[in-house]
Amino acid sequence: MSGSLSDALVIFTLDEHHFAMCLGAVDRVVGAVEIAPLPDAPAGVRGVINVQGKILPVFDPRVRCGMPSRELRISDQFIIARTRRREVALVVDAVGGVVRRGEANVTPAASILPNFGAVEGVMKLDGDLILVHDIDRFLTMDEAERLQIAMEH
Repeated sequence: MSGSLSDALVIFTLDEHHFAMCLGAVDRVVGAVEIAPLPDAPAGVRGVINVQGKILPVFDPRVRCGMPSRELRISDQFIIARTRRREVALVVDAVGGVVRRGEANVTPAASILPNFGAVEGVMKLDGDLILVHDIDRFLTMDEAERLQIAMEH
């Protein structure tokens, strides 16, 4: 695939729903491991994991998407991604591949509904509607501060 990393999107699934995020924010995808609890973390933070000596917070995108959380499965995957503030892990059912924005025709979220939270846009791909998430807007400033405090203890 040619083009820049910001032009490419990683597709992932939660239950039967498809989502995407910018490939440029993704460091790698790893298999699920046990998550250690993180007391006083914001809603949607499942806990922490150790990835090559780095302690990373694990986010459950289901909570952000209004879906019920569920127990971690051995088949789940973690998307290790970078935000402006920190490296994080997102627990997803599966990573389905990479597409270029031009092939997917992304409609900006603001043209659909103002203040759409962490959703950057919506794209149609192979008959499915896919929400494109902006990982940098995944946490509010207050949640980011609460996470920082929880990670320091």
